Amino acid sequence: MYTIGYDIGSSSVKAALVEAATGKVLARVSAPATEMDMAAPAPGYAEQDPNDWYRYAREATHAILEKTQVAADAIKAIGIGYQMHGLVLVDADHQVVRPSIIWCDGRAVATGETAFNAIGAEACLGHCLNSPGNFTAAKLKWVAENEADNYARARYAMLPGDYLALRLTGEATTTVTGLSEGVLWDFQENDLAHLVIDAMGLDANKIPRRVPAVGYQGQLTPEAAADFGLHPGTVVGYRAGDQPNNAMSLNVLAPGEVAATGGTSGVVYGVTDRLAYDPGQRVNSFAHVNHSGEVPRIGVLLCINGAGILHRWVRNLVGGADLSYGALEELASQVPVGCDGLHCLPFGNGPERMLGNRNVGAHLLDLDFNRHGRAHVVRAGLEGIAFAFVYGMRIMQELGVDLSTIRVGNDNLFQSKVFSETIAGLTGATIEVYDTTGAVGAALAAGVSVDLADDLPSALGRQHLLDRIVPGGYAQERAAAYARWETSLLERLR
Repeated sequence: MYTIGYDIGSSSVKAALVEAATGKVLARVSAPATEMDMAAPAPGYAEQDPNDWYRYAREATHAILEKTQVAADAIKAIGIGYQMHGLVLVDADHQVVRPSIIWCDGRAVATGETAFNAIGAEACLGHCLNSPGNFTAAKLKWVAENEADNYARARYAMLPGDYLALRLTGEATTTVTGLSEGVLWDFQENDLAHLVIDAMGLDANKIPRRVPAVGYQGQLTPEAAADFGLHPGTVVGYRAGDQPNNAMSLNVLAPGEVAATGGTSGVVYGVTDRLAYDPGQRVNSFAHVNHSGEVPRIGVLLCINGAGILHRWVRNLVGGADLSYGALEELASQVPVGCDGLHCLPFGNGPERMLGNRNVGAHLLDLDFNRHGRAHVVRAGLEGIAFAFVYGMRIMQELGVDLSTIRVGNDNLFQSKVFSETIAGLTGATIEVYDTTGAVGAALAAGVSVDLADDLPSALGRQHLLDRIVPGGYAQERAAAYARWETSLLERLR
C-alpha cells in the first residue's frame, strides 16, 4: 500500500510517493519545470493563483504514476504540506474570488499592528501566542477594508493547503494548526480566536469547519480522482503548514526536539509542552501538528533571513558559480575554528525578526590583510550563519525549548560539517541528518489516517538516518569566537 504527499511552495509543488509499510520513497517529482508565477501588483505585494497549485499538483501526480506504474487503487491516502500564512478566498460555488495573498506579501503589516494595539499585547499574546502581524487574519481584514466586494462575495477564508483539500474533497475545512498560524486560534479557550475576529470586525462564519491535522479530512471526489488519475474515495488524511510539516517530517513531535533547515533563509522549529510566546515577537509560536488542548504541543519558530543567501554570495565572490559547495567546504576546513579572528554578521537580506525587525546589515569584521585570505572569508561566513542560528536558539531556550536533538534533512547548509559542528559545539545538541523532504513526511503522516501506521512516531520512524553530528572539541575556541561575534552584533543593535 502507498501514500502520496504534496508540498505546495511558492516556487513549485513537490510530490512524493511512499510505500507505507517501509517508508521507502518510490518517486519524488516537482512541477512546474520553471518557477511558478508570482504577481506583485504593488510594491511589497505578492500574489499567486490558487488554481496553479491544483494544476501543478495534478501534473506532479501524473508524473509519479507514469514513473512508478503504481496502480491508482494501491494509493490509499494523501497528505498536504503548504506555504504558511497565505489567504485564499472562495465563493459559495468554491470559485476563487481573488488571487491568494501569500506569505511574503507585506500589505497587512499596519492592519495587524492596529488590531494588536486594540486587543492589547497581554490579551493577544496570552490567548493567541502571537500578534496578528502580517498573518492570515490581518490579510483578511485588509481585504475587508480595501476590497469590500471581494470580502462580501467570499464564503470561505482559507489557507493554501485548505484550498487544495477543498479541490480534492469538495469540502471546505481547516485545522487547528492552520488557524493558529493565521492568528485565528485561542489557546486559552480552545476555540476560534473571537477576540481577534471581533477586534477586526470579521465574520467568523467565513472560517471553515475544523478537521484533525492528522486523521480523516475527506476523500477524493470522482471529478478530482479522474483529474489526478487516482482512485475515487482515496482519503485526504493530513494537512499542515510547511514549517510544522518539515518538523513533523523529521519526526520532531515531542518537547525538546528541534528541526532546522538552512536554505536561502534559515529556520529552527522547536517543540515545547508550554503555551510559550516571546513578548518581543522575535520568534513565533504555533500549534504543532500533534497539539491538543489536553496535551499542548507548541512549535516555536525562528526564521533567519541571512543564511544560505550569504553562503551563495561568498561562493560567487571568491570563485563564481563554477566553484562547487564541496570545494567551499574544503577551503573552510583549511582554517582553524574561530577563523583567526575574522568574523561575519550575516544579516544582509533585510530586517531580521529575531533582532526586533532591525536591518543590521552584513559585516565582515576584524579583517587583517596580512593574515586572512579567501578561505577565511568562506569559513567566517559559515561560522557567522551558525552563530546567528545559535543566537536565535538561545531565545528559544528562554521559552522552554530544550535543544537536546536537532534533526535536519540531507540538503542545504547542513551538508557543511563546519556549519553543523559549530552549532552542535555551541548548543551541546546532537544533530541527526535524515533522508527526507516535506512531501515525503506528508505522505507518511497521511498513512496514519487509514491505519497504515499506528501513530506519527511509528510512521516517521521508518525514515533513514544518514548521519549523526555530536558536540566535539574546540569548545573554548568556539565559545570565544561566538562571544566576539555576539559583542559585535550587540554593539550594532545599540
